[in-house]
Amino acid sequence: MTELLDLVLDAHGGLPRWREAKTIRAQGSVGGLLWSMRGQEGIFADTDITVDVQQQHAVSDNFTGAGLRGVFTPGRVAVETPDGEVLAERTAPRDAFAGHGPDTPWDQLHALYFCGYALWNYLTAPYLLTRPGVQVQELEPWNEAGEEWRRLHARFPQDMATHSKEQVFHYDASGLLRRHDYAAEVLGGAPAAHYSEQHITAAGLVFPTHRYVVPVQEGGRALPEPILVSIDFADITVG
Repeated sequence: MTELLDLVLDAHGGLPRWREAKTIRAQGSVGGLLWSMRGQEGIFADTDITVDVQQQHAVSDNFTGAGLRGVFTPGRVAVETPDGEVLAERTAPRDAFAGHGPDTPWDQLHALYFCGYALWNYLTAPYLLTRPGVQVQELEPWNEAGEEWRRLHARFPQDMATHSKEQVFHYDASGLLRRHDYAAEVLGGAPAAHYSEQHITAAGLVFPTHRYVVPVQEGGRALPEPILVSIDFADITVG
């Protein structure tokens, strides 16, 4: 690990506390232009997701209907009833995005895969940067909004479901996440900046509760709009 990653982990609750955590449950709303572009507007307007901190697994309660569960793992997504009956499922879900254009419609399983892996990544950061196979190095600082943010470049292993193999995380002087840059492969690889604000502490771990994603222009400068994805968590609990 780098000295910056040590600082960041401490700012977000400390590595020992992250290793103890089993689940994170986040309740709120996920919106933005992306969902209407893909024909799934409002699908995550009322989000209740529980992620497994130690492995890539997430369950979205009341997904597409009262009592239904949307289950995500890198190799499978499924919609299930409370007693475990499978109503719909897809194995190798990332392959289902092959050949998609910028406005190709999604079905519910496309949306479940995208939101499942994305929220797992967001909620387990920065702990996910310590996982086996993840390589990090510090880049030169970045100046934005009158502040200087330190940056970590991360390279992710092939077996991790994430936006792109290379991503950059920006942190303020206290070590809190402020911006996260990536080019989501399942969306065609257009660069985006994901901003994080309004951090809270839940059971010793620190999370931003307001997030939004905007396009990035040449030179890394973010555009103010459109808001591609917005995330607002009203409650976060750690198990």
